[in-house]
Amino acid sequence: MKIVIPDDYQDCVRTLDAFRKLEGQDVTIHNDTLTDLDALAERFRDAEALVLIRERTPITAELLARLPNLRVISQTGGGAAHVDMDACRRQGVTVMAGTGSPHAAAELTWGLVMAAMRHIPQEFENLKAGRWQRTLGTGLKGRTLGIFGYGKIGQLMARYGQAFGMNVLVWGREGTRTRATEAGLDVAGSKEALFERSDVLSLHLRLNAETRGIITAEDLARMKPTALLVNTSRAPLVEADALEAALRAGRPGQAAVDVFDEEPVTHHPLLELPNFLATPHLGYVEKDSYELYFGDAFDNLLAFAAGRPVTNLAE
Repeated sequence: MKIVIPDDYQDCVRTLDAFRKLEGQDVTIHNDTLTDLDALAERFRDAEALVLIRERTPITAELLARLPNLRVISQTGGGAAHVDMDACRRQGVTVMAGTGSPHAAAELTWGLVMAAMRHIPQEFENLKAGRWQRTLGTGLKGRTLGIFGYGKIGQLMARYGQAFGMNVLVWGREGTRTRATEAGLDVAGSKEALFERSDVLSLHLRLNAETRGIITAEDLARMKPTALLVNTSRAPLVEADALEAALRAGRPGQAAVDVFDEEPVTHHPLLELPNFLATPHLGYVEKDSYELYFGDAFDNLLAFAAGRPVTNLAE
């Protein structure tokens, strides 16, 4: 099959053990991201199969209409919200999803918590410049870790917080609150209470029509001036422009994120703020995760090519 893999920023896919599964296939890998429709159509023109790295390139109806050779999309990870599924069905393009692991994302999230609360990046820059001990960090023991969304990653975060002696406070939909109660965790009386009480508030929600913009400017204004907001889920969970305004107003006092509205980022106003810490969407970008994501995606693709029944269709 003619297989195209776009958006391999680090040029690392070919170094994975899983990549050997595609020996004998006609594979083209691109290391940059295109957004122009004409350029994307030209790049994917001959592709019979696309292997997508998470949500880096949206597959729209307009793009699909210009890809007559495309037969299958094999998605890394389980989500396919960036793919126009109706258009794929109309065009006869099969879309397959894989599995993922919450551990890499949870570990990265906790790393951001530690880095922000103890000012690790700033102190490293100070040290390199010959400046010694210029900030006063904040410990975690005895403080409240708020978790908005208690899925697989949220559950790991709760365990990390407990290991550090934090009080864990959870809020979310009814299922979230039920699971948290069954786990013996404190459930906030309301979303407002979650934002008011949390010293560290970590977002772990899926992005969909219901959750887009679910964190409003009013929610952020309820946070303590000493609090930290962490978002390693999706940027549009927060109302447009609300985070920048909130950080400039000092509530919350800090934010640490791994996600942006448009990626990759080269310039962003948040990056100019002293109380903002960010990483370039690294949550799942880890060797074990990549082996799992791409191993599944390649296995699915080879099963399709061999004519075996496809059971792992994306929804």
